[in-house]
Amino acid sequence: MRNANAMNRMNRLPVSGFHKTMLLAVSFAYFFEFADINSFATTAPQLIDLWGVTVDHVAYVTSLSFVGMFVGSLAGGALADRWGRKRALVRTTMFFGLFSLVSVFSWDLVSLGVFRVLTSAGLSAMTVVGVVYINEMYPAAVRGKYQAYAIVIGICGTPVTNLIASVVVPLSDWSWRLVYLWGSLGLLLILFTRHLKESPRWYESRGDHEKADEVLRAIEAQVAAEKGPLPEPAPPVTEAPVTKAPLRLLLQRKYLLPTLLLTVVWVTQTIGFFGYSSWAPTLLAKEGFSVEKSVFYVALTTVGAPLGSYLAALVTDRFERKWCLVGFGTVIAVCGLLYGLTFSPVLIIVFGFLVNLFERGYTALGYAYSPEVFDTRGRSLGTSVSYGLGRLSNAAGPLIVASLYTNHGYRSVFYFIAGTWLTGAVVLAVFGPRTRAARLAETAT
Repeated sequence: MRNANAMNRMNRLPVSGFHKTMLLAVSFAYFFEFADINSFATTAPQLIDLWGVTVDHVAYVTSLSFVGMFVGSLAGGALADRWGRKRALVRTTMFFGLFSLVSVFSWDLVSLGVFRVLTSAGLSAMTVVGVVYINEMYPAAVRGKYQAYAIVIGICGTPVTNLIASVVVPLSDWSWRLVYLWGSLGLLLILFTRHLKESPRWYESRGDHEKADEVLRAIEAQVAAEKGPLPEPAPPVTEAPVTKAPLRLLLQRKYLLPTLLLTVVWVTQTIGFFGYSSWAPTLLAKEGFSVEKSVFYVALTTVGAPLGSYLAALVTDRFERKWCLVGFGTVIAVCGLLYGLTFSPVLIIVFGFLVNLFERGYTALGYAYSPEVFDTRGRSLGTSVSYGLGRLSNAAGPLIVASLYTNHGYRSVFYFIAGTWLTGAVVLAVFGPRTRAARLAETAT
């Protein structure tokens, strides 16, 4: 077979039970990613009392976790290209779930730190794979919306975990371990495996058109049985087969400029978001709020996260994603700054709620925007490198936050976070490519 025409055959499919099952599986993986990603932040206030952990210790563990995320991001892109999107999704989720489970048995801060680094590597690898998988498996006209829907469901892992932590962490000297046990339930993704299909576009990019056609026929039969006869796809566009995208590919102008842009996007998002979410419980506790209240206040603010992802779903395919990102980033900067300028519990919850709402909307938009600026050949590599560098940047972020807090006080942390978000918004506004026209053209072909 010369060309399986995967892109056009997938684009002309109506959304069906096949797509919804895949959405549920990816959302499940995202749920436990978001459940697990802030586990250390929610248990750190208790460890300060139990193990004598200091703010600097929290900074070091958090920093090393982001080094793990960087390694995981690079590995995720490579594994998605080597194993395929489906297999990589399942295996990376198994990896982070396993080390979250091992974290339950930590005996000191060093052991917990090692396990958190490995967990973080798996979390980041899974995210890269999930973003690429959805991008290739949904029709172009709705892929942004369904990317956001996956996060709407997945992001519920954050408030659920924070609320669980607010209840179980104060119960006893050992009950903080239950937070990590909860995060390990991502292992249950294995139950979805037989319902998922490999990406035909991945097979096609490797020159395996027969296998791509086989998977496409199975998908088409499943969709047609539910939705009726399918329209004819547009004529195929021939692409050269690619078995591996070497790192030097990103030095080509075609890939270098979007990689640099997305690196700025993910660096500012990572430092801006984790500077807030990873530190809020600890900083509130250091400013005189009890452990119970600090964890509870942060848990209430994260209720805004699913609403933000849903807001992104409403706008992502209707407007230019670049300008949505700029607008969301600017609002986060303002609300994050106001959060740091008040010690009123009500205002802390209100502004924290708005930060979570728009930040998770920003993340959903970014997940949809990032792979669109690359073609199939550079998609996994470009997405993984830029996302990974963003995560690596936050190896320095916690150290900066700890230094600012120690030397300049609580509010200086939030001036820094607001400035980070605003920098990302300005860079996107000036240099970010528009992708809506290309997306519409792809749908029309």
